[in-house]
Amino acid sequence: MDGIISAEIGRFVREESGNRFGEGGERYFDDPLVGFAAADDALFMQYKSVIGEFHLTPHELALADAGEPWHPRTVICWVLPITEATRTSNRPETVYPSRAWAQTRQHGETFNASLRRHLVRFLEERGHRALAPQLHPAWREYGETPVGIASSWSERHAAYAAGLGTFSLNDGLITERGIAHRLGTVITDLALKPSPRPYLHHKVNCLWHRDGTCGACIGRCPVGALSKEGHDKRICRDHVYGTIPAKVAETYQVTSTGCGLCQTKVPCEGKIP
Repeated sequence: MDGIISAEIGRFVREESGNRFGEGGERYFDDPLVGFAAADDALFMQYKSVIGEFHLTPHELALADAGEPWHPRTVICWVLPITEATRTSNRPETVYPSRAWAQTRQHGETFNASLRRHLVRFLEERGHRALAPQLHPAWREYGETPVGIASSWSERHAAYAAGLGTFSLNDGLITERGIAHRLGTVITDLALKPSPRPYLHHKVNCLWHRDGTCGACIGRCPVGALSKEGHDKRICRDHVYGTIPAKVAETYQVTSTGCGLCQTKVPCEGKIP
């Protein structure tokens, strides 16, 4: 069944018009990576210490779901790699993202939400319970926590649990297709074989954390939110959700722009360096 799930996610990404720049345009995302984590994996409880007590486990999300209580067994995770063309357009930028990057952030994430809803329906039509944490009423964002801005469900941490990548100096997830991507998750009562986690530690794909080299993302940040000590989420957020939209959102015809400078023109942009 894991092959069927992966195939359906791949089909949706390839065929749905929502994954395109306008009618018949190029895709926002290349073919996805898909991984699976056991809902009772000990990592999900550990995240209450790593992220915060407010971070929900798959079981807590299922208990908060509407209808009869149900027992989650699998967290399905996917990576939507941003296309080479869009990444190329963002490399020369030094303050604001390219138009293609900004449109991928808004319209591509709208497509990603459609994929979440589609997969929930796909599973329910086959007699299973399912939910998308990012779209669930229990999802919350917290502005002041020991780890800075955080939410009640982290798709990056779920993807790490599903063997899809490890963390970077800028807090992104470096996958085999790099760090320039969007992520998605769905929790279900369908039991699927967990994907292996083929890494030595949770930061091994990042050159800075692996051997102290690189740090290219530090120089790519126009507002100094990155340093050898890590990622200042507050400075980053003010730029990404305040300064950039105020400057280019109207011109780009979007409301959310993203930034992505630290995810492009870096060695981990499209691969594990």
